[in-house]
Amino acid sequence: MKNILNIIKDSNYSFSLFNQSLVNELEQNITIRDGKPYVVCAIRDKEIILKPEEVVRQLYAMKLLKEYGYPKQRIKFEHSIHFGREVKSADIVIFDKDRPMVEYIIVEIKKPKLQDGKNQLRSYTNATGAPIAVWTNGGQISHYNRKDPNYFEDITDIPKVEQTLEDILKERFTLKDLIIKDKIPNEGKSLKTIIQEMEDEVLANAGVDVFEEVFKLIFTKLYDELQSKKDKMRIEIWFEDTFHEEDRSNYELVKGSLSSMDDSSFRILEFRNTGQSEGELKKKIQKLFDEAKSKWPGVFDEVSQIGLSPSHLSVSVSSLQDIKLFNSNLQIVDEAFEYLISKSAKGEKGQYFTPRHVIDMCVKMLNPKAGEYMIDTAAGSCGFTVHTIFQITGHLFQNMNISEEEKENVLKVFGIDFDEKVVRVARTLNLIAGDGNTNVLHLNNLDYDRWNETIQNRDWLAVYGAGLKRLEALQKNKSSYKEFNFDILMANPPFAGDIKESRIIHKYDLGYNDKNKPKSKVGRDILFIERNLNFLKPGGRMAIVLPQGRFNNTSDKNIREYIAEKGRILAVVGLNVNTFKPHTGTKTSVLFVQKWNEDPKLGPLCPKTKDYPIFFAVSEKSGKDNSGEYVFVKNGNGSTSLTTGGQPKLDKNGHLIINHDLHNHNGELPDGVAEKFIEWAKGEKLSFWK
Repeated sequence: MKNILNIIKDSNYSFSLFNQSLVNELEQNITIRDGKPYVVCAIRDKEIILKPEEVVRQLYAMKLLKEYGYPKQRIKFEHSIHFGREVKSADIVIFDKDRPMVEYIIVEIKKPKLQDGKNQLRSYTNATGAPIAVWTNGGQISHYNRKDPNYFEDITDIPKVEQTLEDILKERFTLKDLIIKDKIPNEGKSLKTIIQEMEDEVLANAGVDVFEEVFKLIFTKLYDELQSKKDKMRIEIWFEDTFHEEDRSNYELVKGSLSSMDDSSFRILEFRNTGQSEGELKKKIQKLFDEAKSKWPGVFDEVSQIGLSPSHLSVSVSSLQDIKLFNSNLQIVDEAFEYLISKSAKGEKGQYFTPRHVIDMCVKMLNPKAGEYMIDTAAGSCGFTVHTIFQITGHLFQNMNISEEEKENVLKVFGIDFDEKVVRVARTLNLIAGDGNTNVLHLNNLDYDRWNETIQNRDWLAVYGAGLKRLEALQKNKSSYKEFNFDILMANPPFAGDIKESRIIHKYDLGYNDKNKPKSKVGRDILFIERNLNFLKPGGRMAIVLPQGRFNNTSDKNIREYIAEKGRILAVVGLNVNTFKPHTGTKTSVLFVQKWNEDPKLGPLCPKTKDYPIFFAVSEKSGKDNSGEYVFVKNGNGSTSLTTGGQPKLDKNGHLIINHDLHNHNGELPDGVAEKFIEWAKGEKLSFWK
């Protein structure tokens, strides 16, 4: 692939979507003359210079011929499309089987950016009446049905030569098909990208709360996938019988194996646009939504309805239907919700969802065990709590019921957040992980003196009362919500904006200066440090994400002294500057602390000492690029660049593997920070790693 790599290395094009055999065939057909690459065109049968765009066009034409079965005579490059007196050229056109001069499928490759290509396609299909359109840059791909001049609807794929568009829309579709045709690995997109497309297509002008309507659809689709849990178990058994574990990292092998599996007894997924009328589709999706609300109460009101119009809903369902959401890896859903919530007030408060690989590092290092009480005091989408549940139960989201003993341990995991939207997202994920119960509470954690005002609200109690009762069992003093007896705390508190209410500042030691005078304002994250330490029992342990300045600034010396007085500083892990991009480029570190304790009756031992070693580490691989997009491991040489053309590598659960150095992703990556810390902690005989 040396020649192809050289051709596209500085462009926005890629070839990662194409089968390796097609790439190899094109590479073998390249000849170099006068330093320029030439190839015989797959359609025009004449020699052409191979430029970046042409690489993608040749590969897609080869795919049309070899994988879709279209004959050469139905395919044309640079087809003229007339707009009054203006004439433009479509990259690839496939003509109708029975009407050889009528455009059937139009493919746009010229525009490396999706929205530019989509606008071009819209004009081409409107001018010709072609019902199907495709955009690709070789790294991403979209397939559309031109529903009418106003809307493009996503379709799973284009028809093969023997199929019709109706065959694609009405095909029987099960969980097996969803794994094979999942847009995330197949189209090189993220759920965030797809939601942005939906906004461009319909949501921006739909007159609805975009967050609410997308949340309803994701909530409903998660429920639909959950209903196929028996089929998920059958697929797992199939993999065990037909696969070596290492083969599951190759998505092409996974798809090939599953294609031969008989799924005739599988449940048909309902969250799909199958060509029925828009009104019928809305009735079907609303019914699913109602069932989901019943299964997972306390997220939406019982009377809540889908607010999108039938035509807008039709486009939105088509956009989401080919994404597998119900995965043990929550990064797909997280990224989408972070995008939606950051458009509202959350980002202004400096609180961003913690990337899953950062969460996993913290969980691995703090080593929560079944029976321990854990809390996230600024829970966001509850990544820390859900991944703690994964750790203590020993399994990820498996679409299966968990045992009563596991449920008991799960109900020792808590989350609190002040943002009601985020709490509902978190409750959804926790309800799934905890099999129907959750301790995620909507409260202002820093203003604990006013909790009594909140919890007297009957509507609040109806949703959160059971979780509150379990939380109150951990109060140190039954008359106050200031101190608790948690074993573990993990949090990424908001680190932008100051608290200025004197009523709140006066409750905190860190709200006073060295002359014991209350400050006029205090950084939100500073108060969270003290608040979090008060949640822990003696010997309890904590991981907290903080801005790097708290470790360096001379003005923050008193904060560091306060922490050192309360507990042993176990570790400081410096995160890469890209970690929280695109939302913020603030440099952050994760602080790990264990509260001092010399009484084994009160908690794990951590005898107070003045002189002790601290584990320091700096992450050099953030798992994101400079623009904040995730960087994934590819098969083969392990390179992460889109332009390498390699297929993305999957782990044994079918998830893309982020390229980072915080932990070894269960052996998929080299040992990282977490593994080095564990080795160090055992040597230090820390109580939670003995």
